Amino acid sequence: MIYSCCIFVYCMFECFKMKNSVNYHLLFILVLFSLIVTTVYLKVKEPVFHQVMYGMLVFTLVLRSIYIVTWVYPWLRGLGYTSLGIFLLGFLLWNIDNIFCDSLRNFRKKMPPIISVATQFHAWWHILTGLGSYLHILFSLYTRTLYLKYRPKVKFLFGIWPVILFEPLRKH
Repeated sequence: MIYSCCIFVYCMFECFKMKNSVNYHLLFILVLFSLIVTTVYLKVKEPVFHQVMYGMLVFTLVLRSIYIVTWVYPWLRGLGYTSLGIFLLGFLLWNIDNIFCDSLRNFRKKMPPIISVATQFHAWWHILTGLGSYLHILFSLYTRTLYLKYRPKVKFLFGIWPVILFEPLRKH
C-alpha cells in the first residue's frame, strides 16, 4: 500500500510536467519515505504506524486532487469527489468494523446469511477503497492526458465500468 501510494503521489505531482521529465528530488524523497516506513514497521510491527503513514500519503493525494479540481480542471470535480467519497465510505466502514467487531460478529450470528455477508465491513473496505482508487487513477489519467493535449473520453464498459479513451487533439 505504501509503495503503490508513493507512485500515485509522484504521478499526481508530476502530471503537469512535460513528457520524459523526471523529478529526481521527489522520487528520492518518496523512495526514502517508503524504505523508512518499511524498516520501522518491520522492527516495531505496529499496524497503527503503517495506517498513519498510509493515511499521510492519502491525505497528500486528497490535497493535490482538491487543488486540481478547484484551480486547474474544475469540470473534473465529479470524478475527483466521487473517487474520494467512495474511498472514504470504505474507510468509514472499516473503522466501524474495527470498533464494533465483537458486536457485529454477534449480530451476524443471529441474522440470515445475506445480511451477515452485507455486514462484513472489512470486505466492503477492500471493495470500496479499490473502486475509489480505480476512479482516482482515471482522474489522474484524465488530468495528465488533458495536460498533454489529448482529448480523453470516459466510456462505460458493459454500461457500468468507466474507462478512459483518448485521442490527440487535431491541429487547426
